[in-house]
Amino acid sequence: MRALLGVVIAAACALLAVPGPARAARTLFTTDFRLEQCDFSDVGRNAYFSVQPGDQLCLTGEEGKETVEVKITALDDTREIAFETERGVQLDLTTRVVEEREWKDDELVEVSRNFFARCEQTGEVYYFGEEVDIYEGGQIVSHEGAWLAGENGAQPGLIMPATYLLGSRYFQEIAPDVALDRAEHTASGLEITVPAGTFTDCVEVTETSPLEPGHKSVKVYCPGVGLTVDDAVELAECEVQGE
Repeated sequence: MRALLGVVIAAACALLAVPGPARAARTLFTTDFRLEQCDFSDVGRNAYFSVQPGDQLCLTGEEGKETVEVKITALDDTREIAFETERGVQLDLTTRVVEEREWKDDELVEVSRNFFARCEQTGEVYYFGEEVDIYEGGQIVSHEGAWLAGENGAQPGLIMPATYLLGSRYFQEIAPDVALDRAEHTASGLEITVPAGTFTDCVEVTETSPLEPGHKSVKVYCPGVGLTVDDAVELAECEVQGE
């Protein structure tokens, strides 16, 4: 976490040197995470995010008139990733495949296989790409949103720090013209009640993307559980291995 804090502070100091009007026009999101300083693991958890095989979250809710179900599972599968960092350092690592399936009115609409790994020094979980299948009428019609670190200029993003700092901003995906999701820490110390129960000390993350101006997604993560609210869907049940 100290490495990430150093990057954020340095970038903030640089921003303060910009004249007022120009500074006001800019929004700072960290893109450089100094991954060369990490030894990566494809197992384990931090307080809010898991790459432990077998961990699973099931969320349900209503979007308009449609019933939505989302199932997120850390699979036994892994994916090898090789890429060169912005400082020219070659990294080769094993990532955990976390599968996300989404249904609307019991019809499968999307399956994504996301590639994550945890920095052993800090506990932060990084995002290295995803395979995407979009379904209509039971058939795959698109792979929109798929990306992989090291291909077409894409670099890893930070999916979840080990320590939640209110006001932190960072890119979760760095795939030009494809996926540029970014996160801002917008609330902490929350108590929420969802179908799975009542949770305390939860945190809020607001996601935006320059590829979708004006759109935002609000997520809530709770300690020891992970994603508990994702816009209209809420945690209905979870399975945490070893607990």
